[in-house]
Amino acid sequence: MTKRLALITGGTTGIGASICMALKAGGYDVAANFIADEQQADDFAKETGVSVYQWDVSDFDQCASGVKKVCADFGTNIEVLVNNAGITCDHMLHKMARADWDAVMSVDLGACFNMSRAVIGEMRDKEFGRIISISSINAQLGQIGQANYSAAKAGVIGFTKSLARESATKNITVNAVAPGYTDTAMVQTMPEEVLKAMISQVPMGRLARPDEIARAVAFLTADESGFITGQTLSINGGHYM
Repeated sequence: MTKRLALITGGTTGIGASICMALKAGGYDVAANFIADEQQADDFAKETGVSVYQWDVSDFDQCASGVKKVCADFGTNIEVLVNNAGITCDHMLHKMARADWDAVMSVDLGACFNMSRAVIGEMRDKEFGRIISISSINAQLGQIGQANYSAAKAGVIGFTKSLARESATKNITVNAVAPGYTDTAMVQTMPEEVLKAMISQVPMGRLARPDEIARAVAFLTADESGFITGQTLSINGGHYM
Protein backbone atom coordinates (compact mmCIF):
# COMPACT_ATOMS: atom_id res chain seq x y z
CA MET A 1 0.00 0.00 0.00
CA THR A 2 1.15 3.50 -0.80
CA LYS A 3 1.23 5.49 2.43
CA ARG A 4 -2.10 7.25 2.69
CA LEU A 5 -3.57 9.98 4.88
CA ALA A 6 -6.64 9.03 6.92
CA LEU A 7 -8.90 11.41 8.86
CA ILE A 8 -11.23 10.09 11.57
CA THR A 9 -13.87 12.36 13.09
CA GLY A 10 -14.56 11.92 16.78
CA GLY A 11 -11.26 10.10 16.74
CA THR A 12 -9.79 10.61 20.19
CA THR A 13 -12.13 8.43 22.28
CA GLY A 14 -14.04 5.15 22.09
CA ILE A 15 -14.50 3.51 18.71
CA GLY A 16 -12.86 6.46 16.95
CA ALA A 17 -9.66 6.10 18.97
CA SER A 18 -9.52 2.38 18.16
CA ILE A 19 -9.96 3.16 14.47
CA CYS A 20 -7.09 5.66 14.64
CA MET A 21 -4.79 3.10 16.26
CA ALA A 22 -5.78 0.35 13.82
CA LEU A 23 -5.08 2.52 10.78
CA LYS A 24 -1.82 3.83 12.23
CA ALA A 25 -0.71 0.25 12.87
CA GLY A 26 -1.62 -0.48 9.26
CA GLY A 27 0.79 2.14 7.96
CA TYR A 28 -1.48 5.12 7.44
CA ASP A 29 -0.75 8.69 8.40
CA VAL A 30 -3.60 9.45 10.77
CA ALA A 31 -5.34 12.65 11.85
CA ALA A 32 -8.14 12.70 14.41
CA ASN A 33 -10.81 15.35 14.75
CA PHE A 34 -12.39 16.16 18.12
CA ILE A 35 -14.78 18.80 19.50
CA ALA A 36 -14.30 18.92 23.29
CA ASP A 37 -11.85 17.99 26.07
CA GLU A 38 -8.62 19.40 24.70
CA GLN A 39 -6.57 17.85 27.50
CA GLN A 40 -7.83 14.36 26.70
CA ALA A 41 -7.13 14.92 23.00
CA ASP A 42 -3.60 16.18 23.73
CA ASP A 43 -2.95 13.15 25.93
CA PHE A 44 -4.21 10.85 23.17
CA ALA A 45 -1.90 12.53 20.65
CA LYS A 46 1.12 12.13 22.92
CA GLU A 47 0.35 8.48 23.66
CA THR A 48 -0.36 7.41 20.08
CA GLY A 49 1.44 9.83 17.76
CA VAL A 50 -1.89 10.63 16.07
CA SER A 51 -2.27 14.31 15.11
CA VAL A 52 -5.40 15.90 16.59
CA TYR A 53 -7.50 18.76 15.25
CA GLN A 54 -10.42 20.55 16.88
CA TRP A 55 -13.51 21.62 14.98
CA ASP A 56 -17.28 21.17 14.99
CA VAL A 57 -18.25 18.61 12.36
CA SER A 58 -21.83 19.92 12.30
CA ASP A 59 -20.49 23.22 10.87
CA PHE A 60 -19.96 23.09 7.09
CA ASP A 61 -17.37 25.88 6.98
CA GLN A 62 -15.38 24.50 9.91
CA CYS A 63 -15.19 21.13 8.17
CA ALA A 64 -13.88 22.71 4.99
CA SER A 65 -11.22 24.73 6.81
CA GLY A 66 -10.32 21.80 9.06
CA VAL A 67 -9.70 19.55 6.07
CA LYS A 68 -7.54 22.22 4.45
CA LYS A 69 -5.47 22.52 7.63
CA VAL A 70 -4.93 18.76 7.86
CA CYS A 71 -3.92 18.55 4.20
CA ALA A 72 -1.52 21.48 4.54
CA ASP A 73 0.12 19.99 7.63
CA PHE A 74 0.66 16.59 6.01
CA GLY A 75 1.43 17.92 2.54
CA THR A 76 -1.07 15.63 0.86
CA ASN A 77 -4.79 15.12 0.35
CA ILE A 78 -7.02 12.97 2.51
CA GLU A 79 -7.57 9.60 0.85
CA VAL A 80 -9.42 7.87 3.70
CA LEU A 81 -12.27 9.54 5.60
CA VAL A 82 -14.01 7.86 8.53
CA ASN A 83 -17.18 9.65 9.60
CA ASN A 84 -17.31 8.45 13.20
CA ALA A 85 -18.40 11.48 15.25
CA GLY A 86 -21.83 11.12 16.80
CA ILE A 87 -24.00 12.18 19.71
CA THR A 88 -27.22 11.07 21.40
CA CYS A 89 -30.05 13.14 22.89
CA ASP A 90 -32.44 10.41 23.95
CA HIS A 91 -36.10 11.06 24.76
CA MET A 92 -39.42 9.45 23.95
CA LEU A 93 -40.81 11.29 20.93
CA HIS A 94 -43.68 12.85 22.87
CA LYS A 95 -41.06 14.45 25.14
CA MET A 96 -38.38 15.22 22.54
CA ALA A 97 -37.59 18.87 21.93
CA ARG A 98 -36.96 20.07 18.40
CA ALA A 99 -33.46 21.05 19.56
CA ASP A 100 -32.74 17.42 20.46
CA TRP A 101 -33.82 16.29 16.99
CA ASP A 102 -31.81 19.00 15.22
CA ALA A 103 -28.64 18.42 17.25
CA VAL A 104 -28.51 14.70 16.49
CA MET A 105 -29.36 15.20 12.83
CA SER A 106 -26.67 17.88 12.48
CA VAL A 107 -23.90 15.76 13.98
CA ASP A 108 -24.80 12.17 13.18
CA LEU A 109 -26.01 12.74 9.62
CA GLY A 110 -25.17 16.32 8.66
CA ALA A 111 -21.50 15.84 9.45
CA CYS A 112 -21.32 12.96 6.95
CA PHE A 113 -22.32 15.44 4.25
CA ASN A 114 -20.05 18.21 5.56
CA MET A 115 -16.95 16.04 5.76
CA SER A 116 -17.54 14.04 2.61
CA ARG A 117 -18.20 17.23 0.67
CA ALA A 118 -14.87 18.61 1.90
CA VAL A 119 -12.84 15.67 0.56
CA ILE A 120 -14.77 14.23 -2.38
CA GLY A 121 -13.50 16.69 -5.00
CA GLU A 122 -9.84 15.83 -4.47
CA MET A 123 -10.67 12.13 -4.30
CA ARG A 124 -12.42 12.37 -7.67
CA ASP A 125 -9.49 14.26 -9.17
CA LYS A 126 -7.02 11.66 -7.91
CA GLU A 127 -9.38 8.78 -8.75
CA PHE A 128 -8.95 7.12 -5.39
CA GLY A 129 -10.73 7.32 -2.08
CA ARG A 130 -12.25 5.45 0.82
CA ILE A 131 -15.18 6.86 2.81
CA ILE A 132 -16.53 4.85 5.72
CA SER A 133 -19.36 6.18 7.88
CA ILE A 134 -20.33 4.72 11.23
CA SER A 135 -24.03 3.89 11.38
CA SER A 136 -25.61 1.78 14.15
CA ILE A 137 -27.62 -1.34 14.85
CA ASN A 138 -30.38 1.06 15.90
CA ALA A 139 -30.64 2.29 12.30
CA GLN A 140 -31.69 -1.26 11.43
CA LEU A 141 -33.53 -2.30 14.58
CA GLY A 142 -34.94 0.93 15.95
CA GLN A 143 -34.77 1.82 19.63
CA ILE A 144 -37.14 3.31 22.18
CA GLY A 145 -36.21 6.90 22.93
CA GLN A 146 -33.98 7.21 19.89
CA ALA A 147 -36.21 8.32 17.03
CA ASN A 148 -33.69 11.06 16.26
CA TYR A 149 -30.59 8.83 16.52
CA SER A 150 -32.12 5.89 14.63
CA ALA A 151 -33.36 8.17 11.86
CA ALA A 152 -29.98 9.88 11.51
CA LYS A 153 -28.07 6.61 11.45
CA ALA A 154 -30.51 5.15 8.92
CA GLY A 155 -29.89 8.26 6.85
CA VAL A 156 -26.18 7.45 6.94
CA ILE A 157 -26.93 4.18 5.15
CA GLY A 158 -28.95 5.92 2.42
CA PHE A 159 -26.27 8.59 2.07
CA THR A 160 -23.63 5.87 1.74
CA LYS A 161 -25.46 4.07 -1.07
CA SER A 162 -26.07 7.24 -3.07
CA LEU A 163 -22.50 8.51 -2.76
CA ALA A 164 -21.20 5.04 -3.63
CA ARG A 165 -23.14 5.11 -6.90
CA GLU A 166 -21.87 8.59 -7.71
CA SER A 167 -18.25 7.72 -6.96
CA ALA A 168 -17.71 4.19 -8.24
CA THR A 169 -16.34 5.17 -11.65
CA LYS A 170 -13.71 7.30 -9.89
CA ASN A 171 -12.34 4.34 -7.89
CA ILE A 172 -13.83 5.72 -4.67
CA THR A 173 -15.56 3.25 -2.38
CA VAL A 174 -18.18 4.40 0.12
CA ASN A 175 -19.37 2.05 2.84
CA ALA A 176 -20.97 2.04 6.27
CA VAL A 177 -20.27 0.05 9.41
CA ALA A 178 -23.18 -0.59 11.76
CA PRO A 179 -21.87 -1.55 15.20
CA GLY A 180 -23.97 -3.23 17.82
CA TYR A 181 -23.65 -2.25 21.46
CA THR A 182 -19.97 -1.66 22.12
CA ASP A 183 -17.91 -1.52 25.30
CA THR A 184 -17.20 2.21 25.42
CA ALA A 185 -17.17 4.69 28.30
CA MET A 186 -20.63 5.91 27.27
CA VAL A 187 -22.14 2.42 27.46
CA GLN A 188 -20.48 1.71 30.78
CA THR A 189 -22.29 4.68 32.34
CA MET A 190 -25.61 2.88 31.83
CA PRO A 191 -27.34 1.43 34.92
CA GLU A 192 -26.15 -2.12 35.55
CA GLU A 193 -29.59 -3.66 35.16
CA VAL A 194 -30.15 -1.89 31.83
CA LEU A 195 -26.76 -3.03 30.56
CA LYS A 196 -27.45 -6.63 31.56
CA ALA A 197 -30.82 -6.56 29.82
CA MET A 198 -29.20 -5.18 26.69
CA ILE A 199 -26.48 -7.85 26.64
CA SER A 200 -29.09 -10.57 27.15
CA GLN A 201 -30.50 -9.73 23.70
CA VAL A 202 -27.14 -10.38 22.00
CA PRO A 203 -26.72 -14.03 20.94
CA MET A 204 -22.98 -13.89 21.63
CA GLY A 205 -23.76 -12.68 25.15
CA ARG A 206 -21.38 -9.74 25.31
CA LEU A 207 -20.63 -6.25 24.09
CA ALA A 208 -18.43 -5.63 21.08
CA ARG A 209 -14.89 -4.43 21.71
CA PRO A 210 -13.94 -1.14 20.03
CA ASP A 211 -11.03 -2.86 18.28
CA GLU A 212 -13.48 -5.28 16.64
CA ILE A 213 -15.27 -2.35 15.03
CA ALA A 214 -11.95 -0.79 14.07
CA ARG A 215 -10.87 -4.01 12.34
CA ALA A 216 -13.89 -3.80 10.04
CA VAL A 217 -13.09 -0.18 9.17
CA ALA A 218 -9.45 -1.06 8.43
CA PHE A 219 -10.63 -3.89 6.16
CA LEU A 220 -12.82 -1.52 4.15
CA THR A 221 -10.02 1.05 3.76
CA ALA A 222 -7.60 -1.44 2.23
CA ASP A 223 -6.61 -1.28 -1.42
CA GLU A 224 -7.69 -4.93 -1.67
CA SER A 225 -11.26 -3.94 -0.73
CA GLY A 226 -11.67 -1.87 -3.87
CA PHE A 227 -14.66 -3.86 -5.18
CA ILE A 228 -16.74 -3.38 -2.01
CA THR A 229 -18.91 -0.28 -2.16
CA GLY A 230 -22.37 0.83 -1.10
CA GLN A 231 -22.46 -1.80 1.64
CA THR A 232 -23.32 -1.77 5.33
CA LEU A 233 -21.18 -4.12 7.39
CA SER A 234 -23.05 -5.10 10.56
CA ILE A 235 -21.01 -6.06 13.62
CA ASN A 236 -23.42 -6.87 16.41
CA GLY A 237 -22.84 -10.40 17.72
CA GLY A 238 -25.97 -11.62 15.97
CA HIS A 239 -28.25 -9.09 17.66
CA TYR A 240 -29.73 -8.07 14.30
CA MET A 241 -29.61 -10.60 11.45
